[in-house]
Amino acid sequence: MSPAQTVARSFQRIRDHNDPAVFISLRDERQALAEAEALSNRDAAQLPLYGVPVAVKDNIDAAGLPTTAACPAFSYLPAHDATAVARLRAAGAIVIGKTNLDQFATGLVGVRSPYGIPTNPVRGGLIPGGSSSGSAVAVSAGLVPLSLGTDTAGSGRVPAMLNNIVGLKPSLGLISVSGVVPACRTLDCVSIFALGVDDAMTALGAIAGPDAADPYSRNRPLAPMTAFPNRLRLGVARNGQLIYFGDKASEQAYGEALERWTALGATLVEFDLEPFYETARLLYEGPWVAERYLVIRDLLASSPDAIHPVTREITIAGARLSAADTFAALYRLQTLRRVAERAFVNIDALVLPTAPTAYTTAQVLANPIELNSRLGTYTNFVNLLDLCGLALPAAIRPDGIPFGITLLAPAGQDARLASIGRVFHADTGLTMGAKGLPQLPLAALAAGASNDEIAIAVVGAHLSGMALNGELKALGGRLIEATLTAPDYKLYALPTTPPKPGMLRVAAGAGTSIELELWALSAASFGKFVAAIPPPLSIGTVRLADGRGVKGFLVEPADIGAARDISGFGGWRAFMAEKVAV
Repeated sequence: MSPAQTVARSFQRIRDHNDPAVFISLRDERQALAEAEALSNRDAAQLPLYGVPVAVKDNIDAAGLPTTAACPAFSYLPAHDATAVARLRAAGAIVIGKTNLDQFATGLVGVRSPYGIPTNPVRGGLIPGGSSSGSAVAVSAGLVPLSLGTDTAGSGRVPAMLNNIVGLKPSLGLISVSGVVPACRTLDCVSIFALGVDDAMTALGAIAGPDAADPYSRNRPLAPMTAFPNRLRLGVARNGQLIYFGDKASEQAYGEALERWTALGATLVEFDLEPFYETARLLYEGPWVAERYLVIRDLLASSPDAIHPVTREITIAGARLSAADTFAALYRLQTLRRVAERAFVNIDALVLPTAPTAYTTAQVLANPIELNSRLGTYTNFVNLLDLCGLALPAAIRPDGIPFGITLLAPAGQDARLASIGRVFHADTGLTMGAKGLPQLPLAALAAGASNDEIAIAVVGAHLSGMALNGELKALGGRLIEATLTAPDYKLYALPTTPPKPGMLRVAAGAGTSIELELWALSAASFGKFVAAIPPPLSIGTVRLADGRGVKGFLVEPADIGAARDISGFGGWRAFMAEKVAV
């Protein structure tokens, strides 16, 4: 189909769907078609989103359409696109309209809007999820294949679960928030909804990047997706720590999701979830509510009745917080961030339920604040801890309610989450969204480093799950593969703290094949990593079993001394395992 035909189809589907609560405003169809027609003069190969219809949450500016944040009294007509929208258009996307949301992006339920409650297309009566309700429903219902939301406390993840779609919550600062109505300015990010991970990552690649207009923007190069790793360690909460509020169906679905990960080859590693719960409580019980108050304080003063009563009740509490409250919470948050960092030393990502349960619209209207809070159990801490997240469909429960999981990792690991998440989603065999569309076969991905990365071979304490692996992750490193050296090396246990091995090259064929891992680092991160390597280790060229030469850790003969030859173990991991056993 041509871009114009695709855009026309979206408008027709919106009419046929006939839910006026999904979109707050739509573009003039003739104008959108003219923009699509103009793409015929462009090189489609240079436009990753060539002719793709996109919906935009109505707290994100799109020139020519009002921005309301779901509050008519707040409405204004922006002079320019938000940076994220401008980059979508530059990539060939066609904006169709602005979608409904929980007013001022305050809520995870999708029912706090004067523009109505979008009907959940997967299961009628179920809340659509918020605050990005319209954006999620538009993708699930097949009205558009791609949409933008925002995510401060889970607004890009909870609606994804409830609509059986993918929700990508990027690292803070990866996508500019210039032109976005703030919720909590220090925590906000633009999120992406799509039917599959690859589509979401295509959009992320088109709109990510630093922006001088956004003081919270960060220069975080986006790595490419790679093949599923051989050794994947996923963090799961300690026994008894997960909360489902009595929802046995969700508990069972999560257990089955973990079994699926194990079948895919992942190792599940327990971690302490309690510090993450404490962080989550800070978001609404701490001073970050004051950021929400700052956005609407003038409207609260002049026209309080223009604000949804639940939104007003939550936000007005921000006026009562003191500077002392703020600093006390910041100090505690910094401590909790350090605790969270330690949790990731031995794991690649956390895997948690996206939400512990699901509610009907009637239930939420009857108990709006408590039930909304429950939905944020596994989402509220994420931006406070500077994590990236990927919400994935995991199952359709026997009662017809979608269930999903979320992968979480430190900032900068967006591509790693996508690389493993896409495989999980494909393995579920679930259809996409609410229309019963089958998933397409996954495209094969390269395992090697990209053009702007350098591969480094690690053989000791920097291996996955070992004492110093966190140093690689902190620099944005990603695991490429586990492999072996050529039989040209000997491995020694050096008398260092923490214990480290030294790998010595000997005559060709006169040594042993040693187990190692290849990690990819950006050029800048590689330089930092190498500069910090202490003697007696150094970086040289390591020859692999398949003949490739890569940079890696080596030691000189003069530095071996009386160190123990542990080559017979075939690698550091096996040696350390025996030490522990002894």
